[in-house]
Amino acid sequence: MAYVLKTLNSWFWWENLWIPANCTWADLEDHDGIVFPKPYQLYATIPYAFVMLMVRFLIERYIAIPLAKALGIKNVTRVKPQPNAILENYFRKCTKHPSQSEMQGLAKKCNWTVHLVEKWFRRRRNLELPTMLRKFQEACWRFSFYLTSSIAGFIFLYDKPWFYDIWQVWVGYPFQSLLSSQYWYYMAEISFYWSLLFTLGTDIKRKDFMAHVVHHLAAIVLMACSWCSNYVRIGTLVMIVHDTADFWLESAKMFNYARWEKTCNTLFVIFSVVFFITRIILFPFWILHGTLYLPSYYSSTIVIAYFIFNGQLLILQGLHLYWGYYVLKILNKFLFLKDLKDDRSDEEEEDSLTDNEECTKNGSKNGCGLSRHQLLNNNH
Repeated sequence: MAYVLKTLNSWFWWENLWIPANCTWADLEDHDGIVFPKPYQLYATIPYAFVMLMVRFLIERYIAIPLAKALGIKNVTRVKPQPNAILENYFRKCTKHPSQSEMQGLAKKCNWTVHLVEKWFRRRRNLELPTMLRKFQEACWRFSFYLTSSIAGFIFLYDKPWFYDIWQVWVGYPFQSLLSSQYWYYMAEISFYWSLLFTLGTDIKRKDFMAHVVHHLAAIVLMACSWCSNYVRIGTLVMIVHDTADFWLESAKMFNYARWEKTCNTLFVIFSVVFFITRIILFPFWILHGTLYLPSYYSSTIVIAYFIFNGQLLILQGLHLYWGYYVLKILNKFLFLKDLKDDRSDEEEEDSLTDNEECTKNGSKNGCGLSRHQLLNNNH
């Protein structure tokens, strides 16, 4: 077994896979003050991810909640449906949206009216939806990270020649020294996406859930591969191109949850413009041009990592087009229908409270005789 693992390790770190010909891993050892990125440094992103989770907890608890209250967002307690083992079992094992005929069958089994069964399923579905405060907290955390990383990325890159001239990305490759700013930029970004993966099960689930999973995995693998191959310069450009649009979207979400429609609309339009400039124009015509076309001018041999790296960038561009479709769809509704809504999220269903009156009238005949205390709780 040890021999197999050793063989696989030697294959994985085969020099022709990662670095240009006539170059060995020994050439990329630190010397004369020149520091190179090392694959084992990526292990640190896992504990850093847990640090990110702690920072997220502090931001959501001590910044997002007070800010939400200041913007008028309340933590509304939803009305729980009356305990019913038959309906709960059907909800979990069969469907959350029973048809009218199924409603009638369930009503007979429970000795309830169809209206009360509909009410029960509506309240039960609402219990599984996140509250506005929960949505605001998550958006606030992402906004905080993307804004911070965008500002830090600009500070790290504004005085670098490759920030203005994409040709400079490959000058001296692969013998480009790693800067401390690049190290921390990478560590922060990778650990952030690890933290998002760790919380996928508890974060708000949307219709593009799988696209987010693919995006987070692709982002981590992409940054890890660029780190191992010392594609750090182009990697930092990829990161700042993405982060500069994301914080506009998260800020628009925050004001949307607070019902500040004009502010939300303005921020979403700004996000849309920045999104299409950075991800539909700059990314393919600047970044991809620099990774697909320019390396041939600096190396006569193309390594396998070139295809791995660019393959992942193309997957990322495919996701850009996918999300660009949603952005255009929402923007079209906003411009022509004046309806700005995120189609990826489920909305809470309205819940009238007239069933209590019906229970009071029918009493135990329909199996819903409630005490005065329960009726008050439900009306609340």
